[in-house]
Amino acid sequence: MGIFSFGRGGVPVGLDIGSNSIHAVQLKPAGGQYSLVRFGTIRIPMGAVVEGEVVDIEAVGHSISQLWRKAGFSEKHVITGVANQKVVVRMVEFPAMDKQELDSALRFQAQDYIPIPIEEAILDFEVVGEYTNVNDERMLEVLLVAAQRDMIGNHLAAIERAGLKTNIIDASAFAIVRSLIDPEGVLPAETEGDVPEATGIIHVSAGLTIIVVVERGRPRFTRVSSLAGNDFTQSIADALNLTFDEAEDLKQAAGLPPLGGEERLPVGFPVEKQEMGDAAQEILERQVSKFIAEIRRSLDYYLTQATQVRAIRKLVLSGGGANLANLDSYLEKGLQAEVVLGKPLRNIKVAPAVSADEIAAEEASLPLCLGLALRGLQQ
Repeated sequence: MGIFSFGRGGVPVGLDIGSNSIHAVQLKPAGGQYSLVRFGTIRIPMGAVVEGEVVDIEAVGHSISQLWRKAGFSEKHVITGVANQKVVVRMVEFPAMDKQELDSALRFQAQDYIPIPIEEAILDFEVVGEYTNVNDERMLEVLLVAAQRDMIGNHLAAIERAGLKTNIIDASAFAIVRSLIDPEGVLPAETEGDVPEATGIIHVSAGLTIIVVVERGRPRFTRVSSLAGNDFTQSIADALNLTFDEAEDLKQAAGLPPLGGEERLPVGFPVEKQEMGDAAQEILERQVSKFIAEIRRSLDYYLTQATQVRAIRKLVLSGGGANLANLDSYLEKGLQAEVVLGKPLRNIKVAPAVSADEIAAEEASLPLCLGLALRGLQQ
């Protein structure tokens, strides 16, 4: 599903414009699977993208152009994703009707479901389920997506500044699900009695955390939080009077201390920096407590709205923030659910021309751009 499509052309590139960096990947069909034939990533100026919104079109466009030259992309068509507070996803219900009637009904009633003025919004929808209610009426479960038009315009303008064309803009949450969850879902057979369970995805990037709940392979709930990797880094920088880059290096080197372990800092951590490392870990522990509370509120809200699902017992952790040492165990304890690391490359072959070491190091950051590229091939 995409927010809107503009047509086709070539084998499009999945383009993920993040707060700290841009990732791009190109896939091609390969004997029933997909082959990753080109990949590139580049840092972008701080402040050019803020909480998922492009605010400096020139800087972002220039960075995309540099990435295309650096990685050797020749394809000019891209599929990109958006996730921020100006993208709204809602599950709504309507009596059964054909697609044209549903489109008209949704546009007439959309303002009841979204906080964006309807004249400023771009709308799309997908029917994700059907059931019969207590009155024996057929009902449709519809995923409604709305995006603020000006925000989309800035995103497109940055891509066009790089001389590229956009085939599709997708909701980032849907792309992440596409790359991490098999069509039948992570837990297709597991139930609590006769009550189905859902799977959660926590995608932690630099500027945003995207929370998605999936039932039977379909996204049913999404929420975007601005509490993400950069907040962890900035908290260290502020407390220890470090630059952002120094704080980022310290965060990655120290990580969170192991739960229940006597040794807190990783083996090999520089002796002369142990005091600073201990301080960084204490800061990270406080921050991760806030982070867990934020995730819990979102999951609890979903469960209060769900008609069948009563538990979320499995969480998939992804995004560059997933590389923070021991984050998965803290989430597992705090959310009382099994946490597994996302494996977006599990069914994708890496072509010989692509550095296997570079791809392996970046795998946690790849679900979004891979899901976008898959969207293009599945059109």
